[in-house]
Amino acid sequence: MENVRPVPFRGLTPPNDILDCSWLRQEHILVRKAFAVFVKIAESLVSSSTIIQDMKIMCDAGQASMAYFYFDFRDIRKQHWRDLVPSLLTQLSAQSGPSCDILSHIYSDHRDGAQQPNDDILTQCLKDMLTLPDQSPVYLILDALDECPDTSEVPSPRNRILQLVKELVNLQIPHLRICVTSRPEFDIRDVLEPLTSRRVSLHDQSGQKHDIADYVRSVVYSDSEPYMRRWRKEDKEFVIEILSTRADGM
Repeated sequence: MENVRPVPFRGLTPPNDILDCSWLRQEHILVRKAFAVFVKIAESLVSSSTIIQDMKIMCDAGQASMAYFYFDFRDIRKQHWRDLVPSLLTQLSAQSGPSCDILSHIYSDHRDGAQQPNDDILTQCLKDMLTLPDQSPVYLILDALDECPDTSEVPSPRNRILQLVKELVNLQIPHLRICVTSRPEFDIRDVLEPLTSRRVSLHDQSGQKHDIADYVRSVVYSDSEPYMRRWRKEDKEFVIEILSTRADGM
């Protein structure tokens, strides 16, 4: 890895944000204030989610490599194929000398980053990295895929991502593991369900809903936010009900 030049293609970005609060539809000033608090709290909690934390332990021990991408509904630069693939390439190349060599070769072939590689080249670059021999497990985690736009374009931004996932699965790479999180949107289920070896649905689980309500209640009734302490009990219960019922399992 020594003396390997950096590969600063535009769009090759580090892992992006991991906060998803798109379920909220604020209609009351108390809800809006509470939502701001939950955003701040969630930013410190979501990064330690079970999947990421388990993978990080394995990666730190040299037992696996991981690339993570969150489709951020708040940021148009984190919703599309051209945002996802360069991010995956950057992360994988940072964890493997041979992967870094593959990306460096693409960089030098495009006038040291002065020209942008087309989508086919980036796709092949990703496949080349994933199919390198003698690799430990490689985990690709695509979080909140439903936040990728499903527009009238043909193909839509979301469909492009789904087709990429399908391509990677069909390569049948023994050491590749792909984890996709999403709401149960029809188009996503239609593509992914035939491909998946394991599916976990939290959308309608009573335990999930109960945990969300308990968490919301614990924050609203905590002493960590001074202005919440001044709310009347009925206002607190109103905020708890709105945030809990509209979490929609997320």
